[in-house]
Amino acid sequence: MAFSTPSPSIARALAARDYNEPTPVQAAVLAPETAGRDLLVSAQTGSGKTVAYGLAIAETLLGEAEFLGAAGAPQALIVAPTRELALQVHRELEWLYENARARIVACVGGMDPRRERRLLSDGVHIVVGTPGRLRDHIERGGLDLSALQVAVLDEADEMLDLGFREIEVANTQGGHADIEYRAVRIVPKEMEHAVVNLLRYFESPSAIVFCNTRESVRHLLSTLQERGFAGVGLSGEMGQNERNQALQALRDGRARVCVATDVAARGIDLPNLGLVIHADLPHDSESLQHRSGRTGRAGRKGVSVLLVPPSRRRRAEQLLHFANVVPVWSGPPSAEDIRRLDQERMLADPLLNEEPSPEDLVLAQAILAERSPEQVAAALARLYRDRLPAPEDVLDPGEGRNAVRLRDAEREERRPERAPRESRAGGAGGPGGESVWFRMPVGRRKNADPKWLLPLICRRGVVTKQDIGSIRIFDSETVFEIAEDLAESFLANARASEGGDVPIEPLTGDPAPAVRRPSFSKSRKPAYDPAAIERPAGSGRTDVKGAFGKARPPKAAGAKYPPKAPAAGKGGKAKPNKGRLRD
Repeated sequence: MAFSTPSPSIARALAARDYNEPTPVQAAVLAPETAGRDLLVSAQTGSGKTVAYGLAIAETLLGEAEFLGAAGAPQALIVAPTRELALQVHRELEWLYENARARIVACVGGMDPRRERRLLSDGVHIVVGTPGRLRDHIERGGLDLSALQVAVLDEADEMLDLGFREIEVANTQGGHADIEYRAVRIVPKEMEHAVVNLLRYFESPSAIVFCNTRESVRHLLSTLQERGFAGVGLSGEMGQNERNQALQALRDGRARVCVATDVAARGIDLPNLGLVIHADLPHDSESLQHRSGRTGRAGRKGVSVLLVPPSRRRRAEQLLHFANVVPVWSGPPSAEDIRRLDQERMLADPLLNEEPSPEDLVLAQAILAERSPEQVAAALARLYRDRLPAPEDVLDPGEGRNAVRLRDAEREERRPERAPRESRAGGAGGPGGESVWFRMPVGRRKNADPKWLLPLICRRGVVTKQDIGSIRIFDSETVFEIAEDLAESFLANARASEGGDVPIEPLTGDPAPAVRRPSFSKSRKPAYDPAAIERPAGSGRTDVKGAFGKARPPKAAGAKYPPKAPAAGKGGKAKPNKGRLRD
């Protein structure tokens, strides 16, 4: 079925965007029997509802005319529950009505209300806004609805769920046809590694990773950035300007991954978003569908992946059941799977199939005169591999305990043998051969953890995990070993890549081992200290002194200590001892 719209300007806009055939919801609103009627539209997320009601209101606003008349009081009003959705609707309607010479104004919280009032006073055809900001403009006299011909409540169920009144909208009978659902079994402590491998496995131009808390967003975003992913965060604590900048970075390709809370689940439409990862399970099946609906939009295919530790398996199955979704269960992609895909993608890279320019051929001949074809190919493979974040070794808890043990044993067998050696300061360990110690001013007080320290060291110094020896984390700093033959280049690379990051400097000698200091309880009493214990000759009793105060005299066999002397009360009189005698 081809698009059939009476307005030539709308038809040209659709053709320019390669809208050749309408989606089911768009075909429904364009059906002859819907002309001039009020509509209640219920369709899956990403099915093209915005364009659908944009076409529906065009019949009222334009009819068969090509252009809209002079702008004045708005003729159409679209109300959306969130700023992100309202701005998304504004962008969609702008291209759809561009040839019709429409003036469209967005009125949302977080933007300058004075600027919005000026735009409204200059004349407008369509207004898109959130309920709070629209009400504010109406009460202040800035929004005149006297000429209104059509109104749209976008995501009406969500707005009514925010406190207006109960309503029920029929659910779909199955999952979104353009979204492939996967449930991935993970070890609880390997969630971040699983996210890394999923991003590397699918290699989507853009992806969203959902977390349930702002703190989780910050932590996971930091982890992904340290591993080399270009990412942005999106959560409720961010201002509107920060949100706009993050979304723009995703749209123009400067960022590839968005780590977000559910604030981003509605109203965000990113181009080429092919992957949604639920790092934390959503709270309910509706959240699952809205999160997943960020991908698989307008006929494009997408993948939605739930990370499921063993303790959350039943909860995940319930969410999927109520969402009418049947997923594919599996373990996380392995490092071997990702390396195999990297090889296939490299061989299929358009760069290898492009016709070389004369300048490229001259340089290629010069390189081949100095190096063998195998060396050149190996260097090309290394350059391709080095620009990609390294995959992680992960386990599948669904394989069973014996299978996990077997996999660990196989990894040990594949691990190259290393000759024992003495470290620079005479201690064993390290990357093999002599080593050099380095330090960075971040320790336990700043939540230093090998999970993110190791990738940071590799990235900053351009080394691999095998080039790093011992890592020791103290209260205020961390020290680590680097193979001696790489120490000079490591330091040069680390200093060149600082730019406000954690500084890395060489450390003279082997760091002293950590000194165990006495720990104190909340009452500030010193901990048990064996050095403060003496055993008098000929006595079976232990006398405690030093950290525990004065020594108590030894007790004869069978004897009891006398009761405490009564303490003096008011007027110098002794108080009776109400406690029982001590043994």
